Amino acid sequence: MDATHLVLLCTCPSMEVARRIAETLIEDGAAACVNVLPGLTSFYRWQGETHADPELQLIIKTTDEAYPRAEQLIRDLHPYELPEIIAVPVVRGLSGYLHWMREQTSAHK
Repeated sequence: MDATHLVLLCTCPSMEVARRIAETLIEDGAAACVNVLPGLTSFYRWQGETHADPELQLIIKTTDEAYPRAEQLIRDLHPYELPEIIAVPVVRGLSGYLHWMREQTSAHK
């Protein structure tokens, strides 16, 4: 494999934000697929206070090559001062699917 495949995790405060980020990532070719999972609650500390906020989880399938574009788009579109953007490497996967991911993320350079 000539590209490292990644799964990015990013939480969003609303479906509107999640949809805008997901659609932009796909249209730009910065991601091959984005899943939006509603109904989670994030517990965290921010600026000395504990929070428990409803959020949506984006699961973004991309490649190492497309990661810089994906990160920049998320940062540009996300309302949080410090959005969650975590990349997890894909160790294995169906070769046809991984090939499709590479095609989708290299088509819009």
